[in-house]
Order: sequence, then structure tokens, then C-alpha cells
Amino acid sequence: MRIVSIADIAAAVRGRRMDLGLSQGDLADRARVSRKWVNGFEAGGKATAELGHVIRVLEALGLAFDIEPTDGAQDTSDIDLDDILNDLRGG
Repeated sequence: MRIVSIADIAAAVRGRRMDLGLSQGDLADRARVSRKWVNGFEAGGKATAELGHVIRVLEALGLAFDIEPTDGAQDTSDIDLDDILNDLRGG
């Protein structure tokens, strides 16, 4: 699935959660976020959702978050995402 907005991620999360037969509370427990956060995210009310929360939710659902260049985009193959994340975490 090509993701172009936070709404696309929210729809994928909701669909996967439902496919797995999980309640929003179950997912919240697995991802270490609140049920209210999951509800708001799935409803599209988290347009500026914290990336860490989103990644934990994706991991809890067994979904991967891949970053790839789009057509005509600059090649990012020399960028180390781990280094960027470590910098953001203050490490």
C-alpha cells in the first residue's frame, strides 16, 4: 500500500486491527498507547501524531514501515535512518 497521508496509515491500522480481531483497547495495550489515542488516530484526529506512537502501533500489528524514494525523487540510499532516529532521541 502506498502511503501519502496520515489518513492512509490510519486506515491501514484500522483495517489490520479489525482483520486481527483486536479491539482498540487490545491494540493500545500491545502498543503501549492509550485507547483514546488509538481511537483518535483511527478517526483521523491525529494529523500530527507522534511518529514513535505510530511506529509502536504498526509493530504491534505486524506491519512494516518502509521508506522508499518516489519517482523523480532524490536518491536517499546513503541516508542511515538509524543515525537520524538516534539523533532525534538525543543519543
